[in-house]
Amino acid sequence: MPKDNSIKSVLIIGSGPIVIGQACEFDYAGSQSARSIREEGIEVILINSNPATIMTDPSMADHIYLLPLTTKSIIQILKEHPQIDAVLPTMGGQTALNLCLEADEKGIWNDFGVKLIGVDVNAINITEDREQFKQLLKKIGVPSAPAEICTSYLRGKEIAQEFGFPLVIRPSFTLGGTGAAIVYKKEDFNELLTRGLEASPIHEVLIDKALMGWKEYELELLRDKNDNVVIICSIENMDPMGIHTGDSITVAPAMTLSDTTFQRMRDYAILMMRSIGNFAGGCNVQFAVSPDDKEDIVAIEINPRVSRSSALASKATGYPIAKIASKLALGYNLDELQNQITKSTSALFEPTLDYVIVKIPRWNFDKFEGADRTLGLQMKSVGEVMGIGRSFQEALHKATQSLEIKRNGLGADGKGYKNYEQIIEKLTFASWDRVFVIYDAIALGIPLSRIHEITKIDMWFLKQYEELYTLEKEISNFKLETLPRELLLEAKQKGFADRQIAHMLGCLESQIHTLRMSMNINRVFKLVDTCAAEFKALTPYYYSTFEAEIEKANGERYVHNESIVTDKKKIIVLGSGPNRIGQGIEFDYSCVHGVLAAKECGYETIMINCNPETVSTDFDTADKLYFEPVFWEHIYDIIQHEKPEGVIVQLGGQTALKIAEKLAKYGIKIIGTSFDALDLAEDRGRFSELLTDLKIPFPQFGIAETADEASALADTLDFPLLIRPSYVLGGQGMKIVINKQELEEHVINLLKTIPGNKLLLDHYLDGAIEAEADAICDGENVYIIGIMEHIEPCGVHSGDSNATLPPFNLGEFVMTQIKDHTKKIALALRTVGLINIQFAIKDDIVYIIEANPRASRTVPFIAKAYGEPYVNYATKVMLGEKKVTDFVFNPQLKGFAIKQPVFSFSKFHNVNKALGPEMKSTGESILFIDDLKDDQFYELYSRRKMYLSK
Repeated sequence: MPKDNSIKSVLIIGSGPIVIGQACEFDYAGSQSARSIREEGIEVILINSNPATIMTDPSMADHIYLLPLTTKSIIQILKEHPQIDAVLPTMGGQTALNLCLEADEKGIWNDFGVKLIGVDVNAINITEDREQFKQLLKKIGVPSAPAEICTSYLRGKEIAQEFGFPLVIRPSFTLGGTGAAIVYKKEDFNELLTRGLEASPIHEVLIDKALMGWKEYELELLRDKNDNVVIICSIENMDPMGIHTGDSITVAPAMTLSDTTFQRMRDYAILMMRSIGNFAGGCNVQFAVSPDDKEDIVAIEINPRVSRSSALASKATGYPIAKIASKLALGYNLDELQNQITKSTSALFEPTLDYVIVKIPRWNFDKFEGADRTLGLQMKSVGEVMGIGRSFQEALHKATQSLEIKRNGLGADGKGYKNYEQIIEKLTFASWDRVFVIYDAIALGIPLSRIHEITKIDMWFLKQYEELYTLEKEISNFKLETLPRELLLEAKQKGFADRQIAHMLGCLESQIHTLRMSMNINRVFKLVDTCAAEFKALTPYYYSTFEAEIEKANGERYVHNESIVTDKKKIIVLGSGPNRIGQGIEFDYSCVHGVLAAKECGYETIMINCNPETVSTDFDTADKLYFEPVFWEHIYDIIQHEKPEGVIVQLGGQTALKIAEKLAKYGIKIIGTSFDALDLAEDRGRFSELLTDLKIPFPQFGIAETADEASALADTLDFPLLIRPSYVLGGQGMKIVINKQELEEHVINLLKTIPGNKLLLDHYLDGAIEAEADAICDGENVYIIGIMEHIEPCGVHSGDSNATLPPFNLGEFVMTQIKDHTKKIALALRTVGLINIQFAIKDDIVYIIEANPRASRTVPFIAKAYGEPYVNYATKVMLGEKKVTDFVFNPQLKGFAIKQPVFSFSKFHNVNKALGPEMKSTGESILFIDDLKDDQFYELYSRRKMYLSK
């Protein structure tokens, strides 16, 4: 059946601000969906309150509403657009589904004659209501864990008595495992049950018998109106049941599942999907499998929407799930649609993988002081990375190299744990760094059987780890001059970085690189082609690996490289790596716009990134995508292969900036602002000398490298003091101290975590107003794109502040200083591209806090508020295609736009929620108000000092 021609206009509901449990994967899904529907000539209207995303970019839909995700906003949109025929709620995560249900209960869809596509209300209700779901599984004969629904405290105690411990408590209708818990002992039951009942919007929980140690799997499915179903991908959690799948290390395809059990699982998944309602779209099904020879299967849950895992499955297979699911929602059948990668097979063709994918979550516990760092049923990670390799070992190494936590991979970097008790504890109470601790345990000689007994991680995975450690030990017996070629090749094939091999041999990374080149052990690039090379893939989406040479009949030896280099002029854009607090989706927005602008200027665009949740790693954003760690060795090898005109580093946040020094050292052209200028802004000493020459005021400061130096400085600077390390992101390690004891404690702690760092001690301007400006500079001309005033006082990190555009109470005298300072600094730093400058204003004097000559967190917000594509303009300036004076700037904003931070404190009990100079928010939303009399502004302003911590 072809598409439903009655649909002319579709409303897509987005997922709102980024919180733990619901991140950029829904921005990726929503963006793909909007493009997919518009391709059909159908109007797209979009609601989402997140200004930092590509999804809310004017180019994405016909009408975009940056409004709160409430039924009030939905009614407003439906009144303004009576032509809307259908609503698609499956692209915006749990937030969109819950809003859709609420609108349905209030009769809003009926009142406006809007039909639901992609899912039906029954399917949402059956899958979200634990009791209905349990009854359905029973009816269709799919096994489930013994479980009972509980809506009261008393009933909960009865169930616990019947089941015994351990138990699992799962609240209905929540996101990212909010409120879920494993109860090991009777004493904890009352508190955890109360927490679960409170977390559920309908105050209902499911109590089930804990399947601790069972293996966990997920299947991603698509289904059309004709009941055709394809399984896109099987995903295995390396971590067994008991850890939320968003916090688990996951592997695709499934590694330790027998074929007969996989077939049974497929049958169950298809049966479940077909029985939850008559709809066309995507679905995610989770199963537990007993870790014995019987391999009993138990269904855990089904989500009738795209999910975190479907973004991963899309990137893992190259099959664009959200894009195809949107077409199915419009009425198409799978056999009528093309596979987007081959363009010659149908979408009814199931992907086959001839490589392995490993996803590792990225946590930010350092931002949540006092947080319980063990992993459980409630998700705690803020982002994730994905590695692609020819083997599990290579993919695992690439994923660990992508995390950006100062590790070079597994082992071989001198940073492992050596203490037996500490290792056992981290294995017993699943720690965020367990992926590394398993390696440390093997290195310490703890038998695999003991590690398996504690962690219940399948023996197959543990043996893979053991092989890596054996290889490390073997290589360590050699010297650089004596290392055999086959051992070096094996280490590279198993994913060890040059840095790690250098550590094993006690030499430099560059020496290993030179040795590799001399031995002809070069990285080759392979296509992600969805069909294991059975059909020709037309999409340039690559990963790297190492191959043994093949000898032809004529004696010629070669390795097969699938990445063909064109003779076009090329630009590489470095991505921003995994999401974390301080560096989120706003940098992905900038990278995507950078790619599109470079395309407009006639360049072949190349993207390097390792984040599976984002639009920058969509296979058709750049001309070529390298899904690789943003890690020097990988970047350098790609540059050697592609020979670009230059590399853009200022759009990918701190991740890309950190690579700038190496690029400059190796003579690779940085597009836009030079490394020297970037470094000048980061080096507090050099920067303050520049400000002194420019006669621009800045708070009194000094630089210390030891606790003694800091103490001596405190005698000349007045308390309170603001301490901040150099080259960090999101205010990491910043703190306001009010006496010598606090100063000493904090400095000692900082130098322990960031050894060798230069610490800056500023006199903190108590009670000052904070403001910031973003500008585009071409080296000669400066255009200030926006000046924002923070509602919270100076001392709360800019990412955690409510900020207004334009400022609401800065006088003409102050505004003139801000504009003058911005222009002077941008020119003095020889900025080419974007710059962000932060100010503190006290007694009508504007002081400089810092300058960042790169894209900032606020650029997407200003672009959305004013309706202008500033990153596009800035990229053209960086490429030298345009001067600032070539653009006609025409910002459009009635009233004020307020950037509102969103926090995920609810995921961490007993955490200090006070705000200070270290950033803690996970996302943001945008609020438009007509004037300052608005109640919401008044409320924000009245609470502005409440959370300030020193």
